[in-house]
Amino acid sequence: MSFTQLTLSDYAAKHFSWRVERGIGYVTLNIPERKNPLTFESYAELRDLFRNLVYDRDIRVVVIDGAGGNFSSGGDVHDIIGPLTRMSMPELLTFTRMTGDLVKAIRGCPQVVISAVDGVCAGAGAIVAMVSDLRIGTPEAKTAFLFTRVGLAGCDMGACAILPRLIGQGRAAELMFTGRAMTAEEGERWGFYNQLVPKDRLLAEATRMAESLASGPMFAHSMTKNMLNQEWNMSIEQALEAEAQAQAICMQTEDFRRAFEAFAAKRKPEFVGK
Repeated sequence: MSFTQLTLSDYAAKHFSWRVERGIGYVTLNIPERKNPLTFESYAELRDLFRNLVYDRDIRVVVIDGAGGNFSSGGDVHDIIGPLTRMSMPELLTFTRMTGDLVKAIRGCPQVVISAVDGVCAGAGAIVAMVSDLRIGTPEAKTAFLFTRVGLAGCDMGACAILPRLIGQGRAAELMFTGRAMTAEEGERWGFYNQLVPKDRLLAEATRMAESLASGPMFAHSMTKNMLNQEWNMSIEQALEAEAQAQAICMQTEDFRRAFEAFAAKRKPEFVGK
C-alpha cells in the first residue's frame, strides 16, 4: 500500500478508544476506574498512531480526552513504576526514549492536536496535554508535573524545554520542583489552557474548535504547526527566512487560490487541504 493511501478511520485501537468523525480523530484514554493511566502498551500504541497520522490526509484534527471525569493520572504505579525499579539501565533508557518518541510523534504529526482536560491530569498525562497544540480545560482540571514525588527529575518527556515556553520559567520551575497541582484558574491565567469551559461542555467545545480548524486550510495549518515547532531554535533572521519559504509554498496551494476566488466573489472559501 502506498503511504499516500494510508487511512486510520477504521483503525481498531487496543489500549485506548479511537474513532473518526467528519475528519476529526478522537483519542479517549479509557481506564476510568484508575483515572486513565498510561501503560507500556498504551505509550507504544499512541506513539505509533501519531506517527502514522503523518500519512493520513483524511484526518484533519485530533482531539484527546479521558473517560470518567479525568484526563490521565500518568504512568501506572503497578504496571510501569514498579517494573521500572527492576530494570537495567539499558532497559530504562529504552523506555524513556520511547516516551520521548510519543512527544515527538504528537508534535510531528501535521494535524492540530487538541487536549480536552477534566479532573486529574498528572505526570505523563500532563505531558500529553502540554505537547498538544491547544488545550481546553474545565474548572475541575488539576495539572501536576509530579515526577519529583516519585524520586525523579522534573524534566521528563521534554517538560523543562516546553513548559517554560508555555507558562514562563519561574512558574514552570515551581511546578516541577514541588510537584504541586496547577489549578485550572492558574492554568488559564498563565497560558497553559486556551480556555476553560464547564465539564458538561468540554467535549462539545473541543469538537467545535476541531470542526472550525478542520474546515480551514489543512496544509497551511500543518505548516503553521511545523514553524511553531522549528522556530524555537532559530534566530529572528533564520525565522524570517523560514517563514518566507513556508509562505511561498502555501501560496502555491489550491487553498490559497480558492481563498482569493471566494474573497473576490464575496463568499466563504471551501478549503480542500492541498
